Amino acid sequence: MPQTQAKASEAASHLDYMRQALDLARKSPPKPTNYRVGALVVDPRKNETLATGYTLECEGNTHAEQSCFIKLAEEHKISEEQLGSVLPEGAVLYTTVEPCFKRLSGSRPCVDRILRLGKAIQTVYVGVKEPEKFVGENTGRRQLEEAGIKVVFVEGLEKEILNVATAGHVSEGG
Repeated sequence: MPQTQAKASEAASHLDYMRQALDLARKSPPKPTNYRVGALVVDPRKNETLATGYTLECEGNTHAEQSCFIKLAEEHKISEEQLGSVLPEGAVLYTTVEPCFKRLSGSRPCVDRILRLGKAIQTVYVGVKEPEKFVGENTGRRQLEEAGIKVVFVEGLEKEILNVATAGHVSEGG
């Protein structure tokens, strides 16, 4: 019985973090050319949020995960590439939409940013798969898993996440 309670508690915790990420996504301005995404970098051993981010939060055409990394790098006065050396062991990333594997803007994809951190991020919790609207099927999950990073879908907020993510998009029918 305690294992069941622990699993239920863990699932509730993941949903709580995903709700926080969804609240961040709502801060992103609606645009027809991107998804509104929220993300958190968390130290699960301390139950502590290390950084938050949302699409277009930082200067430029920034994604939510990228905004987290930019803010963490600034906080530690290091480059984004050096973040792997300061993140606590077992750090995890929560993101409402699966990290991108390709950017039409030419910026570095979020999957590459995660991979460049080495083993600093060991698990990525995702609310929904990336819709295929802009770049087709997202192969980022496979790239992360092949590098030994777990990708776990947190169920329960899919419809709400997609509604927020696609706000500002022109519907197919009109």
